[in-house]
Amino acid sequence: MEHMTPKARRLIETADAVVGYRTYIELVRGIVKPTAEVVSGTMGREVDRAKTAIEKAVEGKAVAVVSSGDPGVYGMAGVVLEAAAIKNAGVPIEIVPGVTAATAAASKLGAPLVTDFAVISLSDLLTPWELIERRLHAAGNADFVIVLYNPQSLGRKKPLAKAHKILLKYRKPETPVGIVRQAGRDKEGAVISTLKDLLCEEIDMVSTVIVGNSTTRIVNGRMVTPRGYHLDK
Repeated sequence: MEHMTPKARRLIETADAVVGYRTYIELVRGIVKPTAEVVSGTMGREVDRAKTAIEKAVEGKAVAVVSSGDPGVYGMAGVVLEAAAIKNAGVPIEIVPGVTAATAAASKLGAPLVTDFAVISLSDLLTPWELIERRLHAAGNADFVIVLYNPQSLGRKKPLAKAHKILLKYRKPETPVGIVRQAGRDKEGAVISTLKDLLCEEIDMVSTVIVGNSTTRIVNGRMVTPRGYHLDK
């Protein structure tokens, strides 16, 4: 809750209806007003929730659609805008920015993202794996620091293993890698490892993985990617 912007909190607190994935609704339920209608559901029903949110807005209700992190980064912002366009709904839609997992995780590891970086989701539910693979090669070849979202689950181990193999073509095995689980939540944990040992670490769908570039190093136990400043001793 402390990482939520005051504006986001105010809009949730005053909403007539709050719509979102069940887990995210539970995280904010404490600030939802008692009279508000709450619509929650399972993963994979994002389109249905977007349509429901638009319908309630057309009814004249102030609706808050809840995403984790930033709603415009692998969040609900896009599908809500598309749903509104399809329905020709003339309701105002405001996208309130938040703290995305990339920056939340980076803050727990040190300063790995102070230069150019790429963010890639390893979930192939909505994006073909062939395209994800091309992006991994491109980011690896360009020496970006790489943030991996949705790295793996109990039933989906192959994407991370394939990504690991690809990135080893462009990075040394000792390249620093950070893994943060539950960034910004009560059970948060962070580990700094190496690319060589990446697959030995505990990684799941609530993990964010940050793979350093050729200049990333460990400074007093923290990941740092130098910006290029010249520091005098």
